[in-house]
Amino acid sequence: MVFWKNLFRKKKKYEQSPEDWENIVYDRDDVDFEDEEQRSRYITNCLEQIADASKEMNLLTGEYSLVTSYLTDMEEIEALPKEEKEELDDIARRLLTLEQECEKYRGKKNRMRDSDYYYMRKKENEIQEGISKLTECESYGELVRQDLKRLDMEKHAYEYRRSELEIMMNNFRGMSVIFLTAFAMCMILLLILQFVFEMNTRVGALLAVGAVAVAVTVLLVKYMDSEKELRRVEGAVSRLIQLQNKVKIRYVNNNNLQDYLRIKYNTDNAATLQKRWQQYQQEKEERKEFAEAEAKAEYYQKQLVSKMSNYHIANPDRWTGQPGALLDKREMVEIRHELILRRQAMRKQMDYNNMVAENARKEIMDIVNRYPAYGPEILAMVDKYESET
Repeated sequence: MVFWKNLFRKKKKYEQSPEDWENIVYDRDDVDFEDEEQRSRYITNCLEQIADASKEMNLLTGEYSLVTSYLTDMEEIEALPKEEKEELDDIARRLLTLEQECEKYRGKKNRMRDSDYYYMRKKENEIQEGISKLTECESYGELVRQDLKRLDMEKHAYEYRRSELEIMMNNFRGMSVIFLTAFAMCMILLLILQFVFEMNTRVGALLAVGAVAVAVTVLLVKYMDSEKELRRVEGAVSRLIQLQNKVKIRYVNNNNLQDYLRIKYNTDNAATLQKRWQQYQQEKEERKEFAEAEAKAEYYQKQLVSKMSNYHIANPDRWTGQPGALLDKREMVEIRHELILRRQAMRKQMDYNNMVAENARKEIMDIVNRYPAYGPEILAMVDKYESET
């Protein structure tokens, strides 16, 4: 019986370490893989991790390719022959001169800084989307943090209850030892009285047997109830860990996306970007009076695009807003640095999602190897899930 088997077993220790929300935990200790429902739930959880990671990778691929092509264009420009580079620089220099003339009109007080204005103009078609994405990320990030805190609290509560139950079960085992020891001593005393002093101890023996039987029965019932509750608590902890894994993936992906968007839009948060956007809108209206100068600048921008189209430059249009970068190596270095940071941010996010998917696949295959009897069933679940997604 489990009660007697665990009578002298030492209390199990649970080492707690600070929660790392980026760490995905695969805890099978409390999963009964002989049970179809638990087995299916655990495998489905792993498959959902793979699906979430794949979805994130699909979203990142296009942006990553765009940034990479931008860096490739910079390499193509720097590798141009001297004569062609001089022609390109001449167009860029004229364009830059016109833009500098326009800057004289912008020297009035309380105007938006030119660097901020041109930065916003370069990203004009993306800013509103960026504000929306950043706002959504910040709101969603707060919700995810609240979910993780709530799950942590629930997990700690269950861990505390598990500790209480183990103490109770340990006490029940100790009490049973005391009762059995007392019963043995009582029986020895009764035997001495019967055989040495020739006293009738039958009634005392019956009372002792009855008393210890009642006491042990009560302890056994309480022990079994505590053991049943302990299994329920451990199952709840396992389910919470699986749920935490899903939320952790969303937490890390959301944080990485926020980092990338802050780098991309050169801002600290959505509120700051929104304020800059409003300033830009006002500034744009005020600069309509410079239409003639801007029209001339547009002419040279077209020349710049036309000239760049003759080379192996994938997107010459984006260079019209930054001719200074074609003339000033320091500015080109700054742009490259920003692009590298953006690509590193995306690479970090892509590596994390690759790791999540790979670890989930390894976990599934390890389960297949450990439980070969359910291998075909698990692989069939994988095939079905991949075909549906």
